[in-house]
Amino acid sequence: MTYDLMLALALFAFVSSITPGPNNLMLMASGANFGMIRSIPHALGIAIGFTVMVILVGLGLAQVFDRFPVLHVVLKIAATAYMIFLAWKIATSAPRLNAADVGGHPMTFLQAAAFQWVNPKAWAMALTAVTVYTPTGSGVLVVVAVAVIFGLVNLPSIGVWAFMGVQMRRFLTTAGRLRLFNWTMATLLILSLWPILQI
Repeated sequence: MTYDLMLALALFAFVSSITPGPNNLMLMASGANFGMIRSIPHALGIAIGFTVMVILVGLGLAQVFDRFPVLHVVLKIAATAYMIFLAWKIATSAPRLNAADVGGHPMTFLQAAAFQWVNPKAWAMALTAVTVYTPTGSGVLVVVAVAVIFGLVNLPSIGVWAFMGVQMRRFLTTAGRLRLFNWTMATLLILSLWPILQI
């Protein structure tokens, strides 16, 4: 892999990781509701889960979807159902107004890692990373390098969203404001489904 290709990959990883999407919206909600420390497993689950996804897609998982097109429909239905469920959980979560409150639980590392497999934006990012930035005939080491570069750029990029959620806590000082914020995040999560419903 050339230096220019690595730089282009890092730029693509940054832009696609830091722009709004299901992971970032949920991290912002987690930061606002649970704080930065309790949101770290969620962020690590996204970064590591996505890195593993890129490796598996690069090693041939994408060909399975090409061979069995019905899997696209199954994935779309599963993604839509799960994201609606997550939006409902965010919208109806009990407001936490201070760090002493222990109600509710942020997404765990394993839940966040597993979520990548039903996240439409993650699939688009992984497929693009593998098809555009992995030269034809590349071996396993190049695929792993692409995944690791993406993961290293992804973690701080998504961490910004959790941090923004933490900063919003200054304004979410009443149960009503926090409830409105949660419903707004849930609505945006549902709206992020719009592109996959058009396909």
